[in-house]
Amino acid sequence: MSQNRTASKARQLRSPLRTLALFITTLAAASAATAQSHLKDGRIGYVLTERHWAIHETEARTECPQGMNSRGSRDLFANQFPEGGDVERTVVNTRLMIEGYQYHTNTATTDIYDSLPFYEAQGNVSHGLNLDGEVSADDYNSPAGEEGIDNQLYRALGCIAGYRKDGPYWFFENDFMINNGYNRWMIELSGVDDLVNDDDVTVTTYRGLDSLYTDATGEGFIAGGTQRVDARWGQSFVEEVKGKIKDGVLTTEPIAQAKIPWSQPGVSDGYHIFKDLQLQFNLTPQVAQGLMAGYVDVEQYNHRFRTNWAMHHQNYGQSSSASEYAALKRLADAYPDPETGANTAISGAVEMTLTQVYIVHPDQEMGSE
Repeated sequence: MSQNRTASKARQLRSPLRTLALFITTLAAASAATAQSHLKDGRIGYVLTERHWAIHETEARTECPQGMNSRGSRDLFANQFPEGGDVERTVVNTRLMIEGYQYHTNTATTDIYDSLPFYEAQGNVSHGLNLDGEVSADDYNSPAGEEGIDNQLYRALGCIAGYRKDGPYWFFENDFMINNGYNRWMIELSGVDDLVNDDDVTVTTYRGLDSLYTDATGEGFIAGGTQRVDARWGQSFVEEVKGKIKDGVLTTEPIAQAKIPWSQPGVSDGYHIFKDLQLQFNLTPQVAQGLMAGYVDVEQYNHRFRTNWAMHHQNYGQSSSASEYAALKRLADAYPDPETGANTAISGAVEMTLTQVYIVHPDQEMGSE
């Protein structure tokens, strides 16, 4: 009798365990099926959900032994208009003049800031890609040891607190990217046979029209959402390039020139121009993560920065558009002007995370084939 009761209890215990095991197995199978279903008809899309300029950081004093740049509006004002003296000053010829210099930045007006030191990032390690296929004295090594990394933009921005992790530009430009639909940049891979190894895929960039798909917290991004292609106002952001996937890493050929949306809320024309743009992303069915790198057009970088960030906001990052512009021109390393010989673009890289989405094209919206 006792043995029968023991056997009965054992069966009762095994039953829920078997049910739990079956549930886990079913859930795992469903998850695997969902992951595989993201690749449909040889296509998979991803939408940008995080981006930051690639700034290599260890301890600040390592990259910036001279300290961080301090060129906020108060610093600029105190430098140009020291206390004391009998000169009568007005708001127009002091504060508004400084503000005007910040907005109308050019080579002549940067002289006003020359007495303040500008600190470039030091060292020989940086994130980025080898854009020119060469190894030179000005190049970096990647954190993994790869030689020939081109990222002179890091040398210009690396000692400006605003661009470093959790700085105002690092935070707000990513936050604006998420909350401003103008910045809804995405890529679609087509002709894909395998997300691990495929030596011939096509990568097309688009701008989307829809909000990002988040979890219940509103902070985490979830794969499986949809994005309609902006076929009307987003044409200037469409580019197509060949690429290959090796060991789960997508690498594209260079795009001669690409326009990347990069605007604050309420500003409708913020963008960067990248020349010889390349993508290098680690791919999973849910996420693409890695680097976008190329030569950033200096004049457009300066225009975007000073029209998107007023002097008041530049002060948050202890930077000024005038001093940044001078540094970018000084460190520019590609695309010389045919008349002056001065380089017009600077190598740079952006760390990116993109989340899988189903990209809906206009013909699909209409229900046609």
